[in-house]
Amino acid sequence: MKSGNILLFIKLILATLLLICLFDLPYGYFQFVRFASLMGFGILAYHSNSNSKQTEVIIYIILAVLFQPFIKISLGRELWNIVDVIVAVALLISLFLKPVKQKQ
Repeated sequence: MKSGNILLFIKLILATLLLICLFDLPYGYFQFVRFASLMGFGILAYHSNSNSKQTEVIIYIILAVLFQPFIKISLGRELWNIVDVIVAVALLISLFLKPVKQKQ
């Protein structure tokens, strides 16, 4: 599997996990999503850094910190649902955007 395909897969999985958070599920699922998001956004940040996409690196690091499970950010259920949907939609949109060619 090429690294581009792996990144698409990570984005698709994260978007799916975040949208599933809209349902009434056990607390353990949300903890799992936090760990998976931390790992997924960390991988995406690393890959973006390897490709010198600094804006993406910053965005993915912010998302990794937001979703990290160690120091929980208490936003309330409604606000977390909004954040989950926004992030999931942004990830899905990024699947269809063509990479911008950098000037040399």
